[in-house]
Amino acid sequence: MGDDAAAATGRMVDVRVDLAADPEFGAEAGERAARQLRSELSELEVESVRVLAGGPAPDGAKGADALTIGAVVVALSASGGVFTSLVETVRDWLGRSAARHRVSLTIDGDTIELERATAEERRALVEAYVRRHTED
Repeated sequence: MGDDAAAATGRMVDVRVDLAADPEFGAEAGERAARQLRSELSELEVESVRVLAGGPAPDGAKGADALTIGAVVVALSASGGVFTSLVETVRDWLGRSAARHRVSLTIDGDTIELERATAEERRALVEAYVRRHTED
């Protein structure tokens, strides 16, 4: 459902955000990174950011090579460009980190995984993902 249709119904969307820390990161540094990302997501105009306690990674997500240290569900309105802001915030956060973290975003079983891509590759991937979830 695109932004216009979702706005008409007032639909809320849950986006699962999983952070897998750089395998060379220690547990404490990984938790600091997860808190920083959650803080940045909380600053967006979202309905809520709920921390998930453990559990399996979303279907299709890779996960054996890194520890998933942060999982949150971000509830947001499907309209108004908030989803695009969320994706851009994650992308920018990854770009500022010198570590090799991996972040997965999942909506209705559709997962995008962002990690060691160039800025241009991440931009193209993110744009395609956003289009799938914002166009009619």
